[in-house]
Amino acid sequence: MRGPRSGKWSRCEKHRALQSILLTCATVTLVRVVDLVRRTVVLVACVVCLANLVYAADTLWVDEVKLGVLAHDIRLLGLGRPGETGADVNVEVLFHSPAFFRVLGSPRPHLGGSLNTAGQTNYGYGGLTWSGRPWRSLLKLPDALFIAGSLGGAIHDGHLNTAPPGRKRLGSRLLFRESVEFGYQLTRGLNVSVMFDHLSNAGLSTYNQSLNDLGVRVGFTF
Repeated sequence: MRGPRSGKWSRCEKHRALQSILLTCATVTLVRVVDLVRRTVVLVACVVCLANLVYAADTLWVDEVKLGVLAHDIRLLGLGRPGETGADVNVEVLFHSPAFFRVLGSPRPHLGGSLNTAGQTNYGYGGLTWSGRPWRSLLKLPDALFIAGSLGGAIHDGHLNTAPPGRKRLGSRLLFRESVEFGYQLTRGLNVSVMFDHLSNAGLSTYNQSLNDLGVRVGFTF
């Protein structure tokens, strides 16, 4: 026992305190490992489902599948403010542009999602993607270079009007999503690119702490 005057810990108290610390660390580590395994299983399942989807469709309506890793919630060119951490694993499927989209410039519909590896905000999204080489008539650049931009919406599992430290108050469950991408066509069916996307509610809610992601993607064209 600890004496009222000495203020020193007994050997038994030190042993109990050490046991408590070790038990807490083990519990936290186990929770993190289980969460990481769960997220990995979900990601693998998504990739398998996408592969099966493309195979079953015989590539008649799936045009391209993109896989990438994004830095989560960064500040770029004065846009946004960092708050959340981790990296995002990104998966996106682009479909052939329907004939009636020609009046819009023949954008490709897309569906995608980003899974955060640190337990922060995850989101799924959809919209339209315009891609091409608009500089051809002005600049002589390699034909393999391309640019793409998209507009659409997203739904997330993050916080809305209240949030713990280190998390964003996004204000609305549904957000606008825009992206810009610069890439290089390595082969007819393979390309690499750098993509930046921005998610926000455009100031339509009380809180609008947006998310910005930047990373590298690999595209497989069918």
